Amino acid sequence: MARTGALRRLLVVDDSRLQRRILVSSLSGWGYELREAESGDEALQICRDWAPDLVISDWMMPGMDGLDFCKEFRALEREQYGYFILLTSKNEKFHAAEGLDAGADDFLTKPVNTAELRARLNAGERILDMQAELTEKNRIIRQTLTRLQAAHDVIDSDLIEARKLQQSLVRERHRTFGPMQISLLLRPAGRVGGDLVGFYPINAGTFGCFSIDVSGHGISSALMTARLAGYLSSAVPEQNVAIRPLAEGGYAPRPPAEVVSHLNDLVLGEITTEHYFTMVLAHVEMATGQVTLVQAGHPHPMVQRADGRIEEVGLPGVPVGLLPDVSFDETVITLAPGDRLLVQSDGITECPDQSGEMLDSDGLRRMLGDLRGISGTALLESMVWRLGEYAGMEEFPDDISAVLLEYPGPGAL
Repeated sequence: MARTGALRRLLVVDDSRLQRRILVSSLSGWGYELREAESGDEALQICRDWAPDLVISDWMMPGMDGLDFCKEFRALEREQYGYFILLTSKNEKFHAAEGLDAGADDFLTKPVNTAELRARLNAGERILDMQAELTEKNRIIRQTLTRLQAAHDVIDSDLIEARKLQQSLVRERHRTFGPMQISLLLRPAGRVGGDLVGFYPINAGTFGCFSIDVSGHGISSALMTARLAGYLSSAVPEQNVAIRPLAEGGYAPRPPAEVVSHLNDLVLGEITTEHYFTMVLAHVEMATGQVTLVQAGHPHPMVQRADGRIEEVGLPGVPVGLLPDVSFDETVITLAPGDRLLVQSDGITECPDQSGEMLDSDGLRRMLGDLRGISGTALLESMVWRLGEYAGMEEFPDDISAVLLEYPGPGAL
């Protein structure tokens, strides 16, 4: 029996000195580290101090018999499995089930046949080898899981910080521009998301706003939104591609169609990514309530008039960064006092209920009708609450974002 490394420990337990001598004589040339015990109590004490790999124990012994010793042996705390063989007389073989219930692995009939003894031990060796291999694999798995958990904790911590940074891209959730008010909603589906909303002042009479939905989810989409936030910066107007400086000082808006075309060229030419995005970009004249917007693959914005009527507006276009040399069309609408414009991501209209049916534009219309008396950020938060009720969940499958432009009119301020 060839083996490498440390010798396996084998304990022989029998109240008959002669039987122990016979067994030890057979086993001595097989490469085991051997010990003997003449009773179950003595064997149990040896097992506590020495931890054998294999045990050969007589069944019938005075005091603690082999069956009780086997039960106590199994109750010991051990790092490795111990293989237990019970010695029986022929008439005891009928009690094999009792021995197996006590924890025995195998049986040998006395008088012991040397060839059978070797075969039984070889079988035990294979079991111990498999158990040792399994233990080692479990150890490696535990170590790997520990490392993965540590890596997950680091990534999760980074994502939490990334979420804070992404939320900081929306510095203000509400602002008043002259007779108009704008409110923003941004709620990523995961730690970070691919939606972005914002606004930027242009001059004393005009401001811009936008809603963007980058394809995909997660970190790469979030990085894309961060890049786009720089192109439409409210803090650094000279870096905002939607604004042009005037020779006499100050700034003027660029046509939204021109801006979106420029963004399309930037994404295809300068930003190496497989992502594209949908968007609505709008420039608003405060004095007249005129809104000039471009809809590039984004859901149709909705106008809720002062009398409660709801209209879908916009001309659908292709997403930005998907195709080269495409043109984008502008839509001009005029908001009268009491009107409001909602620009929403598809995370709202495509939100499913428990059966998989999407809210769709009709559901959003009903929601806006029900919430007609609520305005500003309160309206947006109420929409999220209603959407959660509809979906039957607290977390949504897609990012949720919206821009709400309201025109109470000069008399309402």
